[in-house]
Amino acid sequence: MSDKINSSKTDSEISFSEVMSDVSPIKHEKTVLRTNGPIRKDKQREYHRTMAQAEIEQVIDGLSSEIVDIVESDEELIFAAPGIQISVMKRLRKGHIPWEAGIDLHGMTVDTARDELSAFIRDSQRQSMRSVMVVHGKAFSQSGQQPVLKSYVNDWLRQLSQVLAFCSAQPKDGGSGALYILLKQNRQ
Repeated sequence: MSDKINSSKTDSEISFSEVMSDVSPIKHEKTVLRTNGPIRKDKQREYHRTMAQAEIEQVIDGLSSEIVDIVESDEELIFAAPGIQISVMKRLRKGHIPWEAGIDLHGMTVDTARDELSAFIRDSQRQSMRSVMVVHGKAFSQSGQQPVLKSYVNDWLRQLSQVLAFCSAQPKDGGSGALYILLKQNRQ
């Protein structure tokens, strides 16, 4: 290659095409260069669009269906908003504040349970109920399963502005598979 280049020319005067004049492109069967048409096929584009829309996180009343911290099946849950007196929490834990309505979320999907729980809490507060009960279960029926619904309910109730406090129920009402919930009172 350097034999063809005139030795009288300096490096800056040598052109790229002169240097590459005896080089031929390598032909490769695996490489296909597209010169026209879209890079993605319409089917691929439609698939990606569908998947992007399907992955939109559903949020109901600010409650997300995203993964939460998993609690144990037998773990007792307790929560109190700032300002809730210890004596009120003791009465709630002992079951001394009678619950006026309840909902059983057993066997529901996460999305359905979220929708039902949100509607139940809103309706209960609208009806001026002071205390309600939610049964979420412990996931004992599925051997080796985590109590997913219990974990979500624990997370969701902490986010709802209508909820002042909650704790695991007494054994006669479901124990660690259910919750007593104290609601804010409507100011009329």
